[in-house]
Amino acid sequence: MLLVATLLRDLRQPEYIHVLLNPLPVYGLLIGLIGLVLALILKSRRAQIATLALVFISSASAWPVYEFGEQGYDRVLSMTDEDGGAWLDEHMHRAEQLIWIFYVLVALSAIAIVAPIKWPKSSVPLAVAVVLLGAVTLGSGVYIGYAGGRVRHREFRNEPAPPKRSNTSTNTEVIPSEVEESRGLTQGYITGSFDSAALRSG
Repeated sequence: MLLVATLLRDLRQPEYIHVLLNPLPVYGLLIGLIGLVLALILKSRRAQIATLALVFISSASAWPVYEFGEQGYDRVLSMTDEDGGAWLDEHMHRAEQLIWIFYVLVALSAIAIVAPIKWPKSSVPLAVAVVLLGAVTLGSGVYIGYAGGRVRHREFRNEPAPPKRSNTSTNTEVIPSEVEESRGLTQGYITGSFDSAALRSG
């Protein structure tokens, strides 16, 4: 019962589900693409449907991985060191920039399953298109995961951390001349003497 209670508690943590699911868009997609290539070589439509379904499921799994990753961002950030935070920001940035390609692959693989029912001759061209787009998507997944694997694993950090991306902008830039003027006025209040020219210019 303790094991079940621990598992249920873990499943309420979005960062845990993110780590649990994040191999699917990479390893699942890789297996699906290998199977699809073999299906094309064997000229088996049934094998194509099975492997296209695997590609569909694997690429669709990128959506919950992305959503749970965003939900767990703050908690993971609070547990990482400075370099880990920089890698976490980079990981999130890459995911935001490239998540769309997984959605395109979901749509294409669904079309490749359904369209040949009405247009049988389209099965091979569509399957080839899925293989090509799938290879690009797989590369994108590896690129995203490369940064994610360095968030908590210091032993994988074989290069300097990327520049930390700031999600907050500030409008508090101060011009050096304004700093000097402020210092002069503050000193004037302390000593009781003011620069008349500076006061007139104010």
